[in-house]
Amino acid sequence: QAQLVESGGGLVQAGGSLRLSCAASGSISSIQDMGWYRQAPGKQRELVAAITSGGSTNYADSMKGRFTISRDNAKNTVYLQMNSLKPEDTAVYYCNAKIVSTGRSLAGYWGQGTQVTVSS
Repeated sequence: QAQLVESGGGLVQAGGSLRLSCAASGSISSIQDMGWYRQAPGKQRELVAAITSGGSTNYADSMKGRFTISRDNAKNTVYLQMNSLKPEDTAVYYCNAKIVSTGRSLAGYWGQGTQVTVSS
């Protein structure tokens, strides 16, 4: 079994920056895709950015040029650097990873979520 723990959320003024981290732990054999999603009040959860084990990235259009996803495979950690934040970026941000745990098949895992609030 694996777990994802996020950190780095908080309150920031518009135009500011935050860096989110998500560390995977547990009985992990390998981690494939990792990504960040977000969910604002009253809205569906949406993809923010994703990264493969080889480092290929994919971003939602509204995040391109402002957000950067990266990962440290040695630390089983994925990061999201968020710059030029806007009030509409306010949401709970969730980490997601596709993990092969020891003795188990590939499964998707979610973190508990971290709140990001951008004030105008």
